[in-house]
Amino acid sequence: IAQAPERRHVTVQGAPIETLAWGRVGTPGLLLLHGNSAHADWYSCIGPLLAAGRRVVAMSFSGMGGSGWRTQYGVAQWADEALAVAEATGLFNAPVPPVVAGHSFGGFPLLNLASRHGSRLARAVVVDTPLRPPSRNEGRRHRDNSLRSAKVYPSEADALRRFRLLPPQGCAHPFVADLIARRGLKQTVGSDGQPGWVWRFDPYLFRHFAFGRPLRELRAAQCPVTLVRGGRSRLFTAELMQHALSLAPAGTSSAEVPDADHHVMIDQPLAFAELL
Repeated sequence: IAQAPERRHVTVQGAPIETLAWGRVGTPGLLLLHGNSAHADWYSCIGPLLAAGRRVVAMSFSGMGGSGWRTQYGVAQWADEALAVAEATGLFNAPVPPVVAGHSFGGFPLLNLASRHGSRLARAVVVDTPLRPPSRNEGRRHRDNSLRSAKVYPSEADALRRFRLLPPQGCAHPFVADLIARRGLKQTVGSDGQPGWVWRFDPYLFRHFAFGRPLRELRAAQCPVTLVRGGRSRLFTAELMQHALSLAPAGTSSAEVPDADHHVMIDQPLAFAELL
């Protein structure tokens, strides 16, 4: 954690996108994509472990972390952000193409990226992304009118007490969860004019959101793909893994992070870094 990354913003389609980087430009690249309501600092504990001989970059999608907000969001747009960040942070300046890894919801823009621009990537590593059989609504623009404005907490301590992992699970490394929670907060002023703390994501992100077609995009991937699941994951079960593999391009590989639930970088940070 003491090995602080380079922090900067890359403007993509009018929004500033937060980036964290470790390692030297010109070495093989690795781009790390987070899940829903998360941010780039979910990788702060393992980025330095991967940076020996590599250029490692983590980013926050628009609407989350330290990135800018939009009026509409979508999987393809996030894929565009990932490609632009990879270009701007030097991941294509190496003699080999970069690898991109996406955790949970971050696997959806990664599969979109692999289907459209996979020829530019060495590999897509899709980590515990719930690749379920398609529903009738797959690919449609999602509207959720039940979303509410963000809750403002009177103190950082009050907000930290409310931090939860979703789906619910235990945590063997509380210091990792504490770091993620603290860096997921920002100070603000509430509607009553009093200072407070709020989580760093757009509460209306899914009001107008364009989903992709992940299994179709998996089949159309233009680069090698590895599917990864936490050994205890209830979100991406062994059965869903086998179903996804049956639809994936020939040669798609798979792996498990033993003794890990969905949030593999929290449960098994060393094993997950070694896998990557």
